This record gives sequence, structure tokens and C-alpha cells, in this order.
Amino acid sequence: MSKELLLEKDGTIATLTINRPEARNPLGAPGDGELFAAAADDINRDRNIRAVIFTGAGKAFSAGGNLKAMRERGAEFGGSPAVIRENYRTGIHKIIRSVWGIEVPVVAAVNGPAIGLGNDVACLADTRIASDKAIFGATFLKIGLVPGDGGAWLLPKVIGMARASELFFTGDTIDAPTALDWGLVSRIVPPESLMDEARALAEKMAQQPPDVLRMTKRLLREGIGSSFDTVMEMSASMQALAHHTEDHHEAVDAFFEKRPGNYQGK
Repeated sequence: MSKELLLEKDGTIATLTINRPEARNPLGAPGDGELFAAAADDINRDRNIRAVIFTGAGKAFSAGGNLKAMRERGAEFGGSPAVIRENYRTGIHKIIRSVWGIEVPVVAAVNGPAIGLGNDVACLADTRIASDKAIFGATFLKIGLVPGDGGAWLLPKVIGMARASELFFTGDTIDAPTALDWGLVSRIVPPESLMDEARALAEKMAQQPPDVLRMTKRLLREGIGSSFDTVMEMSASMQALAHHTEDHHEAVDAFFEKRPGNYQGK
């Protein structure tokens, strides 16, 4: 894995860290899509991994796209509209699709600013814990751009259309308490406790039977855009599979025996 995107595994927990602290962890450089795709594929293939912590190195989660490259119209921001469109589809969008496609629960530990693309990437997580130093913003219009990396779909589903529209149309940022009030994060913790809290939450998730944990995440994702009838059919099919797992029988035994379950992913 690249030094700019760190993937570390400790037991059943993987930690994915954007590692460009000197520039506040910008995203979207050439090759970033491949880095995130490789990390997501590694996580999904590793049956020992049951939860992921997603964070940024240093004082920022991610300040978003590289404004210097935009100003210079270089790298992924150069060329004709058709070229730039394709760069987004194969670069920045590949980041978004890769994180969205992680099959196990993802906990974002938002340590500092999560702005623009950084905010959208944080919204890909299943839940977010914020340091009290965190700030959030969807500031695309302030630099003359639309939310071009999926935020127009993601953010309203996290905080609702009215509040998402307020953030997009004003370009304002919000602090951690406001993010908590709006439902963008589930809790606020001191900076020194952030990773410990994220780890504790990820470990609690990782204690669940791993196959049904992945299936439950899939059902939740399908519930965002699929019809009621589709989700009900998927629920019935997945439940039928779950009834035939060894982990289900172990879970029921553990319940009656008043002990923790010992789940093997079988």
C-alpha cells in the first residue's frame, strides 16, 4: 500500500488513513482512485476483517481537492471538458465508489476539517465520530464548482435535503456540535480520545457474526435507493441464508447460555 494511503490491520479491525498531513490530506491526485480501489479490494477479500476505521493523518481529515492543481489547470484538471469528465470518472469517482463498496462497517474518525471532497468521503462511512476540532463543509460553489463527486446524492441522505441544501448553497462550514445536532456525526470526543473511541466502536461491531454483519450492511445500503418490495425480498433471501449458518446456531446457544458468542464466519 502507498505511503499516502495507509492500510493497517490489527486483529479484526483495519485502519485506513489518508497520509498527506503536510497539505491537510488532499484527495484526487492521479492514481488515488487505484490506491483506494486496491485498499477496498484488500479489505473485502480478507475474511478476518470485520470493521474499518477511516481517518486522516495530522490535524485534518481531508481538506478536499487540490486547489493548487485546479489553479494551474494541471493533472486531472487539465484538458477539454470531455477529458476532465473522464478524469473524474476514473479518478475521484473511483475513490468514492471504492469506499462505498467496502462490505464491512466503516467508522470515520473525523479528526479535523472535512471539506468538499473530504466531507463527501466522510459521508461514505456508515457512522462518523468527530473530534471537537472537526469542521465540515460542502464548499464547492465557493470555488465555482458543482458537487462533482457524489455529494449531491450522499449528503442529503445523511442530514436531509434542507440542511444539505443550506450547506451547498451557502458554502458555510459547521462545527462539531452543529454536525452532531444535524446528525452528521454520532458523537463528539476530545482529540486525544478519538481513535480509542473509534476503535471501541469498531470492535463492538466486529464482535457480531461476520457474514450477517456484511449482509446487514448490504441491506441498509439497498434500503437507500431500492423499493420496499425489493428490500423485503432481499431480506427474506438473506435471512434464509443466515438461518443456515453455524454462527446463527452459535448465537442462539450463546443467548441461552448467557455468554458471548464465538463466531467463525461459517
